[in-house]
Amino acid sequence: MATRTEPTLADVIEARARVAGHARVTPLFSSGTFSQMVGREVHLKAENLQRTGSFKIRGAVNRIATLGEQQRAAGVVTASAGNHGQAVAWAAREFGIPARVFMPHDAPMAKVDATRGYGARIEFAGEGYDDALEASLGFVEETGATYVHAFEDEVVIAGQGTIGLELLDQVPEVETVVLPIGGGGLCAGIATAIKSSRPDVRVVGVQAEACLAPGSGFTIADGIAVKKPGELTFSILDRLLDDLVAVSDEEIAEAILLSVERVKQVVEGAGAAALAALLNDRAGTGSGPVAVLLSGGNIDPTLLIAVMRRGLAVAGRYLVVRTRVRDTPGQLAQLLSLLGKERVNVLAVDHHRESPQVPVGDTGVELTLLTRDRAHRDEVLETMRGWGYDVEHLR
Repeated sequence: MATRTEPTLADVIEARARVAGHARVTPLFSSGTFSQMVGREVHLKAENLQRTGSFKIRGAVNRIATLGEQQRAAGVVTASAGNHGQAVAWAAREFGIPARVFMPHDAPMAKVDATRGYGARIEFAGEGYDDALEASLGFVEETGATYVHAFEDEVVIAGQGTIGLELLDQVPEVETVVLPIGGGGLCAGIATAIKSSRPDVRVVGVQAEACLAPGSGFTIADGIAVKKPGELTFSILDRLLDDLVAVSDEEIAEAILLSVERVKQVVEGAGAAALAALLNDRAGTGSGPVAVLLSGGNIDPTLLIAVMRRGLAVAGRYLVVRTRVRDTPGQLAQLLSLLGKERVNVLAVDHHRESPQVPVGDTGVELTLLTRDRAHRDEVLETMRGWGYDVEHLR
């Protein structure tokens, strides 16, 4: 890949003119609930409501808009199993040029179908992203198509930076901006726009904790599941970021839950990472307005269900316990009646009579309960033990 140069504020301003009419100017929501929780005015930039469901459309449009006639005739190609592939497919359709997106064989079918629906030709290659990337670069060499990189491209970075200009227009008094970091293109572009215009504004980058530790690097924030930013983006972030922090999957799950419950915004894991950092006191000190980017909303429904349950558990509002009652009529009803008097909602009851851990004459009971918060959860556990039940907290 050719040597890249860092984009300037002028590049971002030019990008804004190119993406106008293609990318939406996404809304900025104020949240009284989150403001009260963190003790400062909180604004949420809703890129989850962007076309294709994420910010990626900005960089893809800006890159494709700069192609010459011969490049457009040859088409564009990329490797992606997620938001970037959908954005490239959509942008290519807008400009009437062919697009191919290389995806691993195990890519989620919802994302495959969405990318195909935007007009791209799908090519399956290998079991993971690296295999798809290798195949896509081989296709570029054979055909002369233009490769559209997700983040290591100054034109793509400038496109993402248009969010920064919108933020400054929408909340000019902003003191801190909190952004997710995967490959770094989004954060680098926004930081370029903001720091060039308002160097006093603090920019905080947020990574997924799971990607920084040795091991598989699995995280529910798959959109930022990158071990480290690219060389170009890192050079920008190293110079412009005021702070770089990490959040756990548990914290992200709780942020997804709160986003849905309190501001009615569905976000994916990466889209909730910046909010998770703010809610867990990692956005730095300050009392002025803070803007948080909800970078995307393309979360698989089954994952959303699992994350919501996990988020409820982390928040102390979804409690699963195991206990025992005598295997005689009325014993289970008595336990459920006691819980009802404590205003505890019982979602599910499972019996385990044949378990070797359950003494003869008893029956094992697993209860799924809804509680108000962590304090209420702990209170319910202690109350059940006070009634004489041997209670094991499962999750």
